[in-house]
Amino acid sequence: MKKKIFMIMILALLVFYAPSILAVNMTGCEANLPGVVIDAKIPNTVHTIIVVIKIAVPVLLVIFGMLDLFKGLTAQKEDEIKKGQNLFIKRLISAAIIFFVISIVQLMVSFVAGDEGIMTCANCFINGVKSDGTCK
Repeated sequence: MKKKIFMIMILALLVFYAPSILAVNMTGCEANLPGVVIDAKIPNTVHTIIVVIKIAVPVLLVIFGMLDLFKGLTAQKEDEIKKGQNLFIKRLISAAIIFFVISIVQLMVSFVAGDEGIMTCANCFINGVKSDGTCK
């Protein structure tokens, strides 16, 4: 049941937060990969998925952790309360790790991506593309 709700929420976010379709091609990948033409909507879609994962997954982990903690508290048993607390703490740590790992990867790729090379193209996929076709 939780997986179905999670998938419905992800699909709803993608539908309502769908990036606008851009008519330009990415200049970042074309200059570094001769003969490769990538439409700007592909990196923007990948960027949108990354943003959804970065925000929705930690929020859902915290919500499910709070529900587990609430179940433990309503059970009025010491071992259930401790189990709920431990699960809540584990989910909080998991949420923080997911958020910060994605943010650190985005930051490192932004630093490493220079004017040339495949990292510029990876930077476009991770950080999205502006309306003029250049990377953010």
